[in-house]
Amino acid sequence: MKSAAPNLVGVALLIIFGAAASADLPGVWELLVADAGIASMHTAVTRFNTVVLLDRTHIGPSRSKLLPQTTCLRNDCTAHSILLDLKTNDLRPLTILTDTWCSSGQFLPDGTLLQTGGDLDGFRKIRKFAPCEPDSVCDWEELQDIQLYRGRWYATNQILPDGSVIIIGGKAASSIEFFPPRKEIGFAFFNQVEDNQMDNLYPYVHLLPNAQLFIFANNKAVSYDYISNQVTRTYPVLDGGPRNYPSAGSSVMLALTGDYSSATVVVCGGAEYGAYLDRTTDTPAHASCGRIEATRPGSVWEMENMPFGRIMGDMVMLPSGDVLIINGAQAGTQGFELASQPCLFPVLYRPDQPVGLRFMTLNPGTVPRMYHSTANLLPDGRVLIAGSNPHFFYNFKAEFPTELRIEAFSPEYLAADKANVRPSLVELPAKVGYGEVFEVAVAVELPVVGVMEVNLASAPFATHSFSQGQRLVKLSVQTPAPEGDGGRYRIKCTAPPNSKVAPPGYYMVFVMNLGVPGVAQWIQLLP
Repeated sequence: MKSAAPNLVGVALLIIFGAAASADLPGVWELLVADAGIASMHTAVTRFNTVVLLDRTHIGPSRSKLLPQTTCLRNDCTAHSILLDLKTNDLRPLTILTDTWCSSGQFLPDGTLLQTGGDLDGFRKIRKFAPCEPDSVCDWEELQDIQLYRGRWYATNQILPDGSVIIIGGKAASSIEFFPPRKEIGFAFFNQVEDNQMDNLYPYVHLLPNAQLFIFANNKAVSYDYISNQVTRTYPVLDGGPRNYPSAGSSVMLALTGDYSSATVVVCGGAEYGAYLDRTTDTPAHASCGRIEATRPGSVWEMENMPFGRIMGDMVMLPSGDVLIINGAQAGTQGFELASQPCLFPVLYRPDQPVGLRFMTLNPGTVPRMYHSTANLLPDGRVLIAGSNPHFFYNFKAEFPTELRIEAFSPEYLAADKANVRPSLVELPAKVGYGEVFEVAVAVELPVVGVMEVNLASAPFATHSFSQGQRLVKLSVQTPAPEGDGGRYRIKCTAPPNSKVAPPGYYMVFVMNLGVPGVAQWIQLLP
């Protein structure tokens, strides 16, 4: 396997597109919150259409005041977590007591956000956030009766088919454990892939539809049976240098569809090896992407190049099955004040196109989103952009200052000229079981031609260029049946066949018509 040749086109594109009007490229940016009070290192969207934003606690005072009569932290009396109401863009401070620096998270089947690890007093901590309606009050709970077997700093969480969560790796933690707690299990793979600048932190973990875990760290990947504690397959090395923290690009598993037997993983970007050791900020980032069908025996990496080299980018699964690559920098590495040349241009990755035609450059933003920035899919199809703090403390006077603004990026499918084909989801069951046939009702302004898609999107925990637990499942559907007048249709769907395809929990249900999504509603997938 040969690595992709260096892509020099990106530099020229920057010059060309920089001079062009931003309206010439697809996508729209909007400012949601001018000052959130905190820079979000970790972000997750709840089933109540609120967003949990979380920084670390040992960073000094934030600009968000705690609610009256709230217990102060050991170091200050400001909030380091907030809750955003997507309907009003109002903010409410939350109380997090222990340090969540570079921690991990995942939603449980009942919609509770599980949050684990961090640094200092948060090293072995387990926390929960049970979300509520925006007009109710809910807050963080720090568990007192249980803790992690091992401190987890830079670990990755993934929900499993039985609804438990596996917690994988972390700095000086070559092991795995679970929530609810079981025993800790050694995992030698992390020792094997560690180099002298680590490059095995925040591993990319994807639950395959055969119940194996695809685990990627540095430039290597394995398929892992967590039940028998056996590595069942070692994949070819991915050329192009290290891909995980502190050299991180990003990764997604593409949409599961058809009979759900196949799963394809994509890994894009990363820093040049040595940039972290040498503390260089101007070493160009890699533009290469590797793509592999993880479930097919003997598969190898297919290489291609993004229009721009990129580190610290976020890969967001859109409801269409395309992937938005956004945020990050074009030079340097992860770490405090170790990157330069922010990559302001989002890129759309279209997996169904042939190699060479998969990437489309989109309308650039104006706010650098560097180290500690996040991107999350919202129920209305926009992507929430938050964070960026490449400094040890808050610094608002640096070249790339601590960023408190929250933005949203609207992909082209939300353009005004597509409004007449955008479906409106008007009827959906609150819960479905595996393999269950159910119906949804939609309304569309123009007559529907062909088959609409009904897709389930998980709500991942986004941090450090990877969305933990991100998943898109395309359901088997029948041709929409007209229901009276007024552009209303009923669509018969079949829920995922088992929890290996879609673990239990809450999902956003997107109805797609001609590639245009309606506003999602939430459904609970039950065993």
